[in-house]
Parts: sequence; C-alpha cells; structure tokens
Amino acid sequence: MHELGVTFHIMDHIEKVAEENDVSHVHKVVIELGEVSTVIASYLQKCWTWAAKKRPIFEGCVLAIETLPAITYCEACEQTYPTVPQGKICPHCGSDKTYLVQGNECNIKEIEVE
Repeated sequence: MHELGVTFHIMDHIEKVAEENDVSHVHKVVIELGEVSTVIASYLQKCWTWAAKKRPIFEGCVLAIETLPAITYCEACEQTYPTVPQGKICPHCGSDKTYLVQGNECNIKEIEVE
C-alpha cells in the first residue's frame, strides 16, 4: 500500500509550508487525484485519517479528494478523448499514436488553515 507513503509525503510538504508561514493548524486539505494515478482514493483517505491523529498540526484535519478524469490526446487527428473507456486506440481515427495529457496527477490543490 503506497498510499501511506503518499500521505506522509503530502503531510511533510504541508508541514514545511505551514512552518514557513507560521501556521499552527491545518483544517482541510484538497487533493486532485487523477483517475489513472494508481493511488486509490479510499486507501488514501484511511491513511490520512490514521496519520492525522499522529501529527498535532493535522488533528481533526479533513482530506477532500477531487478526481481528475483521464484524457488522452491523439497526434494523428489532434482530438482528445476519455482514456478509461477507450484505452490507447483513438476512437475518432483508430490511431495508436496517443498519449495521456491528464489523469495521473496527485496534486495538493488547497490547504485551509486557521
């Protein structure tokens, strides 16, 4: 379960930013999680809940997760399409000259503090 490592990485980063800005408590964190990021949202949520109890700055902190849809771009016809239902082959022209443009992210979008 790499979600625990992801949780620690996010918390470490936020703690550093909080220290630089004299923040003593974080109330809410919003994460953008790509549809094909390999991070499972429910596991991340459970890891967050557990880890937040271990770090005073995150006591009672809420983690909100926003899912970013996976979008693929086709170089042949220059169109985009939803990745998950279609896969690598472009549904518009049948080309396999495609690449993912969105959907594998794990970004900190917002941090709500005191």
